[in-house]
Amino acid sequence: MKFAKRSLAFLFLSALLLACSAFPQSPAPVPTRTVIHAGNVLDVRTGKLTPNQTIVVENGKIVSIGARGGDSNGATVIDLPDKTVLPGLIDAHTHLTMNPSFGYSTLGISVPREALIGAKNAKTTLEAGITTVRNVGASGYSDVALRDAINAGDVPGPRMLVSGPPLGITGGHCDDDLLPYEFHATADGVADGVENVQHKTREVIKYGADVIKICATGGVLSKGDDPNAAQFTLEEMQAIVADAHRLGRKVAAHAHGAQGVIWASNAGVDSVEHGHLMNDEAIATLKKNGTYLVPTLYLIDWQRENAAKANLPDFLQKKMLMVSQAGKGNAKKAFQAGVKIGMGTDAAVYPHGLNAHELNVYVVDLGMTPLQAIQTATINDADLLGLTDKIGTLEPGKYADIIAVDGNPLQDVTILQNVKFVMREGTVYKNQK
Repeated sequence: MKFAKRSLAFLFLSALLLACSAFPQSPAPVPTRTVIHAGNVLDVRTGKLTPNQTIVVENGKIVSIGARGGDSNGATVIDLPDKTVLPGLIDAHTHLTMNPSFGYSTLGISVPREALIGAKNAKTTLEAGITTVRNVGASGYSDVALRDAINAGDVPGPRMLVSGPPLGITGGHCDDDLLPYEFHATADGVADGVENVQHKTREVIKYGADVIKICATGGVLSKGDDPNAAQFTLEEMQAIVADAHRLGRKVAAHAHGAQGVIWASNAGVDSVEHGHLMNDEAIATLKKNGTYLVPTLYLIDWQRENAAKANLPDFLQKKMLMVSQAGKGNAKKAFQAGVKIGMGTDAAVYPHGLNAHELNVYVVDLGMTPLQAIQTATINDADLLGLTDKIGTLEPGKYADIIAVDGNPLQDVTILQNVKFVMREGTVYKNQK
C-alpha cells in the first residue's frame, strides 16, 4: 500500500514537471545599463577633480569610471558635460515624517498622517541630493512604513535607516509631555530601568528599527525638561548599547548637556546628536572613545532668521536661545580637537530640502574646508551608518548614488544647495539643465 502511494506521488510529480516545461519560461531580466558623461568627477577622499569622465552603471551599481568614451550601444546615455559629479549626500539626522510644527499643534497629527507627510518630505529630500538618510525618531513606526514603501518602489525617496520610536525615560525629552495626567499619555519608546530598556530595545528592533535612537538628556522642543540634565543613567545606556550592538544595530544618542554626552559616549553609543552644551571634558571623551558628533547647526540659523514663522511657544524659545548661544562654539572646539564629525540636520525643525545648508555652517563657523564639509556628508556618514562598502564614494561595485551640480563645490560649498541631477541606485529622479 505504501509503495502504491509513493508510485502515485511520483507519477503526479513527474506529470507536473512535464506540464510546467510545456509552458514558455519567462526570459531572464535584461540588465539595465546607463552611461553618464560627466564634465568633472569629484573624488571625495582626495579632493581630486578629474575632467571628462564616463561612469557606467548597471543594475543600480557603478561598473566603471574612466576617461570619456567606451561602448554606449544599448545604454541610456546621460550627458552632463558642464557639471561636477559627486556621490549622493548622506544626512545622519532627519525626521522625514515630521514638519516644522511645534508645541501643542503636534497633538492633532495621527500616525497615518505622519507617514503621508513623510512620503512628501522623502521626495523633497531626495531631489535636494540627499540619497541616504538616518531617520532618528518617528511615532508609531511611521518611518518603518515609509522606508518599506520606498524600498518597494511605491514612493520616491532616499535610502532610509530608521529608528522607529526613540527610547527615553518617563517624563523625558522623548516622552509625551504636552498632555495632562488624566490622559495617561506615554510615548511608545519610554522605558525605565535596565530590564525595561533591554526589553524596549528588543521591541523596536522586532518592529523594524535599523538603528536605536535614545534620549540621553533633556531637549529643546519638549516641555518640562532641561537640555543640560542627563536622563538615562549610564547603566541604562550601557544595557541599550550592549543589546543593540549584539543584535547588529548602531545607537544614536540625543544629548545636549555635558554629563549626558559623557555617559552616552562611555556607554559606547556610535554617535552623539547635537552636543550643543558640551564642555571640554565631554569633547575629550568623544575624542577618546571615537564617538561621532552629529552637530545639527543650521537649525540655529534658520530659527533665528525665521523666529516669527517658527512660532515657538515661550517655553521652547527660551531653550532654543540657550542651545543657540553655545552650540556652534562647542562644535568648533570638537572639530579642532579631532572629534569625528558626521553631517546631520534635524530636518523637520526647519523645512525639508534645505539639508545642504548644514555644510556651509561647517565651513563658515567651524573652520572646515569645503572638502572636509563634503566628507562629513559622504565618507564620514557612510562610516557612521556602517555602509562604507555601499555608499559615500563613486567607485565600481558601490550603489550608483550620484548627484551633479554647476560649478566647483570645492570652491563654494553652497553650490550643493542647488543640485541639478540626482540618481539613486541607477534610477534618475532629477535632471535639470
